[in-house]
Amino acid sequence: MFRSRLAILKVFVLLALASPFSTTPLAAQNQNAVDGPDVQGAIRLFSAWIDGQVRWRQLPGVAVGVIADQELVWTQGFGFADIASERPMEADTRFRMASHSKLFTATAIMQLREEGKLRLDDPVTDYLPWFVVKSAAPDDPPITIEHLLTHSSGLPREAGAHWVTHEFPTQEELRELIPDREAPFSPEVRWKYSNLAYSIAGMVVEAASGQSWADYLQTNIFGPLGMASSSVDQAVSGLATGYGARLPGGERETIDFVDARGMASATGLTSTVADMAKFVSAQFTDGPRGGRQILNTASLREMHRVRMMENTWTRGQGIGFSVQRVNDTLYVGHGGGYPGYTTNTTIQLDSKVGVIVLTNTNDSNPSQIARQLMNTVGLAVAKATEVTPDAVAWDPSWARFAGLYRSPGGRESRVVLLNERLVIMSPSASSVANPTQLEPLGAGVFRFLAPTGGSVVGERVRFLEENGVVIRMFMGDSFADRVSG
Repeated sequence: MFRSRLAILKVFVLLALASPFSTTPLAAQNQNAVDGPDVQGAIRLFSAWIDGQVRWRQLPGVAVGVIADQELVWTQGFGFADIASERPMEADTRFRMASHSKLFTATAIMQLREEGKLRLDDPVTDYLPWFVVKSAAPDDPPITIEHLLTHSSGLPREAGAHWVTHEFPTQEELRELIPDREAPFSPEVRWKYSNLAYSIAGMVVEAASGQSWADYLQTNIFGPLGMASSSVDQAVSGLATGYGARLPGGERETIDFVDARGMASATGLTSTVADMAKFVSAQFTDGPRGGRQILNTASLREMHRVRMMENTWTRGQGIGFSVQRVNDTLYVGHGGGYPGYTTNTTIQLDSKVGVIVLTNTNDSNPSQIARQLMNTVGLAVAKATEVTPDAVAWDPSWARFAGLYRSPGGRESRVVLLNERLVIMSPSASSVANPTQLEPLGAGVFRFLAPTGGSVVGERVRFLEENGVVIRMFMGDSFADRVSG
């Protein structure tokens, strides 16, 4: 592997002189929202911060993007795609996407499941009869496809020293090493990240589809989404030069193109901000599969739902997607690291906003950059593009529903009138914080809104009246009689 060292002084001077950004036009639908002062202020704030990070941390380059539903509303490059030639980082610069590849492998598996070509609970050996590993325990169940996709298989993380040697194994070499691999854990004992597992998952895609992994992606994902700048393990033009971490003297090593070979389905993808934005937008779609709808709604929901928790309960794993809760907000996405590149995509499903951070070095900490991007530009875009549903106007006569209600057995609920809204509280509760909300649906019917799912959350609440007097409250299928006003 050929490498060259870059002097720290040259790096610093070139970064300081670099054109700070290049942009693509904003999409028309959200033009007014993104042009608003709050979003533009957030863009200036983030740009000032990341420009400082590039200069003071002497990062080669960073490309970022912000997605609002079906649109890439802002994208910008900072620093250099190649320092020696002073090639600036552009919005369409290509990067090795590393473990983002796993999202595409998981998507492929879900597509094949929709077509009836496999099931998630199928043993891997149904498709790869040679896949026999040494189990952690003699009575372990077979490793299933879902185990591979949720990092719950218990398999070793890697298939050799390829991250050190940059010599990744071929598929044939993977087949040869499998009999000697021993699973450290039984399936479903704990979350354990495994590039080996996703390499095997890529082979399942090939066995079930009859296509190579790269051809399958081109036909079923890249093509339908219009990801024309994406590829698998090709030294394409426009690729950012990859750089290693800063060495003690401040210099960085350049890293030549590395072929992921048999591990492409775990880490071999190449893409751009614009192409990845199309994949992010696909996560916000609804309806049956077809055209740019690469998965039906149910499959997308399954991919985004937690299937396996890290033992610390700090994060979870969906099908392909990692899942994290930060304060009261849930995010899905993935990160990636490859020789010379680190990347991150973070998606907030409720607001339909996503951010992408692609870098051409191994010490940029893209997850930190993504957090700052989401907390500045992402949050501003979410607020600017928020669609508030039409609310049912408050009817002052609904104040008559306030009162104390008691169900058979003595359980009491009190409906309390606040400022043009009704809430339900338990008189015996130790706190009055976060009372249940009654969302008006019209005609004296309400929806029960609670923070947890143990009650009749989401169901309807209605009141029975006789001779103009409220006598009973129905909550879902249960009821309570009114005791007093």
